[in-house]
Amino acid sequence: MRPNRPIYLDHHATTPLDPRVLAAMRPWWEENFANPHSVEHAMGRAAEEAVEAARAQVAELIGADAREIIFTSGATEANNIAIKGAARFAAADGRAPRRIITLATEHKCVLESVRDLAAEGFEPVILPVRPDGLLDLDLLRAALEVPTLLVSVMAVNNETGVVQDLAAIGALAKEAGALFHTDAAQAAGRIPLDVEEIRADLLSLSGHKMYGPKGVGALHVRRRPRVRLAPLFSGGGQERGLRSGTLPAPLLVGMGEAARIAAAEGMLDSGRITGQRQRLLDGLMAAIPGLRINGTMESRVAGNLNLTFPGVEAQALLAALPDLCLSTGSACSSAEIAPSYVLGAMGIPDSEARATLRIGLGRFTSPAEMDRAAALIGAAWQRLSSTQHAAE
Repeated sequence: MRPNRPIYLDHHATTPLDPRVLAAMRPWWEENFANPHSVEHAMGRAAEEAVEAARAQVAELIGADAREIIFTSGATEANNIAIKGAARFAAADGRAPRRIITLATEHKCVLESVRDLAAEGFEPVILPVRPDGLLDLDLLRAALEVPTLLVSVMAVNNETGVVQDLAAIGALAKEAGALFHTDAAQAAGRIPLDVEEIRADLLSLSGHKMYGPKGVGALHVRRRPRVRLAPLFSGGGQERGLRSGTLPAPLLVGMGEAARIAAAEGMLDSGRITGQRQRLLDGLMAAIPGLRINGTMESRVAGNLNLTFPGVEAQALLAALPDLCLSTGSACSSAEIAPSYVLGAMGIPDSEARATLRIGLGRFTSPAEMDRAAALIGAAWQRLSSTQHAAE
């Protein structure tokens, strides 16, 4: 990282491109730019082989068969294909259940997909979470007493870093005869993922959340037993007819390399990042009385801290920290000037949600940066808090 660059602590919004990923992509921009569907000539066939190698790398990261990986433009598209595709294919069968279950803390693209389907005759069931951010499995069990088509629960929450018990959720969905989809965009490379262990029928991934390029993602679609989906749009029938359009070979190669690195090094990254997170948290706790962590620490991804700063608005704190890259919540909801709906679903009042920052550590953060970040945040909070008290 360049010495004059702000300290980047927003890894849930996006991750920096790993230099090894950039190196893997470069030849497919510069030397072989061929369309991977142009298999009539040597350059096209080479591009196709590179795409299929990347598909295998993504599959290996989640314990899947390469034939189960459908490349998309990102996790938002993958989530839409999974949820709307499953519902619309099932709609042709008048006997199929119409209930779709998800959580109040899901990513907007999941919540909106489920709500959109209500206009098509489906029944959205949006379950609450406990104050620690976890799903109460008894609530899911009760909801599944009504015949259900699909359960969609994200693996790692993009604001709080809370890790849901995917294996237990998948088991309940299977017992009830429902499909199980998980948005694993924030999970890949941060926690172990195995589609067989969690019994996932559908699993969404994003390249830029795991040190790969933006503009590419993937959807795992189980082959046995086969999951059937309706495509969202028409075209040339690429990606087994589920996602038409020319595949961007450089981006897919980059996502494949990012997946390879995540599979090889992700758990080592997590161990190191956990230590740095504790170092940062210790510094902040020492400087800020009453600082509160939102969400369970027992089931949480290594790089996340979601913190409420007593007596200080988060936006004011951000403005006082130009040397840090932080956020108040989801980058996908950044156009909204409103408290986090995720924190609201956990029972946190709006006034406290407005005093909350999301901190995301990553592969390239350093202990020295944690010390500096703690000092900067602590000093800014003390300065703003003193000003607030003086005004009162």
